[in-house]
Amino acid sequence: MLIRFEVSNFRSIAAPVELTMVAVDQDRPAAREQSMLGESLLPVAAIYGPNASGKSNLIAAVAWLQQAVQYSLQTWEDVIPVEPFAFGAWPGEASEFAIEYMVEGVRFEYSLILDRKSVQYEGLFHYPEKKRRRVFEREGSELKFQRGLGGLSGTRELLTERTLALSAARRFDARVVSDFARKIIEISVLSPRTRYSRKLRGNPMLYMDGRRVRVRRRPALLTEYWFQEGLQPSLFSDDELGGSDRQRALALLRLADLGIDDVIVESDENGVEQVRLIHNTTAGRVPFDFGVESEGTRTWFELIGPVLTALREGATVLFDELDASLHPTLSAQLIDLFHDPATNPRGAQLVFTSHDTSLLNHLNRDEVWLTEKNPDGSTRLGALADFAGERVRKSQNLENAYLHGRFGALPQVDQSELLRALGLIG
Repeated sequence: MLIRFEVSNFRSIAAPVELTMVAVDQDRPAAREQSMLGESLLPVAAIYGPNASGKSNLIAAVAWLQQAVQYSLQTWEDVIPVEPFAFGAWPGEASEFAIEYMVEGVRFEYSLILDRKSVQYEGLFHYPEKKRRRVFEREGSELKFQRGLGGLSGTRELLTERTLALSAARRFDARVVSDFARKIIEISVLSPRTRYSRKLRGNPMLYMDGRRVRVRRRPALLTEYWFQEGLQPSLFSDDELGGSDRQRALALLRLADLGIDDVIVESDENGVEQVRLIHNTTAGRVPFDFGVESEGTRTWFELIGPVLTALREGATVLFDELDASLHPTLSAQLIDLFHDPATNPRGAQLVFTSHDTSLLNHLNRDEVWLTEKNPDGSTRLGALADFAGERVRKSQNLENAYLHGRFGALPQVDQSELLRALGLIG
């Protein structure tokens, strides 16, 4: 499970901001106790704030690190594609990322400092028996390993000034590295905005009954994203527990009460397989092409793979603009899936941005984060649980308090300039 994520000097984020999943209120079923950490972790975190305050950039920062771990060895040849804060002295400074994650009950922490030219520092540490131990540490081109990890010595041969040591080390047989790297790579990042991006290329596949079905194009690295390659499981094959991924996927599809009862895959004259959703109507079962379905239906259908994967593997899903295409009832259902230990026994996590204040009624105070824009245009992130130094009562109506400006993070609307331009005031 994700413990915390920190980033500085990335897009609208200048000074460090930190998102933590450590529970404030631990006396509830949703909070998952971590004995080796001495804390409980949250399965859900929501980020609210005005437009252009940096909510999406926090999600993008996690996505950037996820893709960096996965692809730096193959693609970072001439430049490191990091995007520093554009104003002041920040463009000339290094960007920093830090992530802590529980892997098989053990706490890991990974830190990274780099600019567009080179990796300046990189370190991976873990806490077996609650004691901090170095897995590897890198300063410039100098790389040191924990004793007993001689199998990682080949990492040095793959290392360049623009390659992450973690990307290189995960190629070798050392579980202490590969297990952590896999958890980071398994983070799923979703955003409905990317459906209309012209930057997309490649083709991830949705697997149905062992057949590959083209659903969305894979994104260019570090641009826009919808599905990330490799995240879609074989949804419709039996697993070792005797259940069926297909049954789970259909159950989640039917949960939305969209009138859809089944999914079929048909091949056209060119052999390209097309997804069709079967609707129950008074005239009987009618198949509809996926492309003519509503935005809400397509959004719900497309998140089934990442959500089921996360619930099954105990992975993390990041969803930018959760409310963009989903009805609030469906968004609340999704939150409940992650809250409930019965449907989320392995501690999967959902982190999302939203403007839908009705979802605050489904969240605990320690699951809500707020963004605001500083005078210099940079992003400020704060936890609702102790916003402005004031402890928020667990029983407080969060939606009502937020809309009444109790916590800030609301757009400041001033119509005077518009009215003056329209000649309605002097």
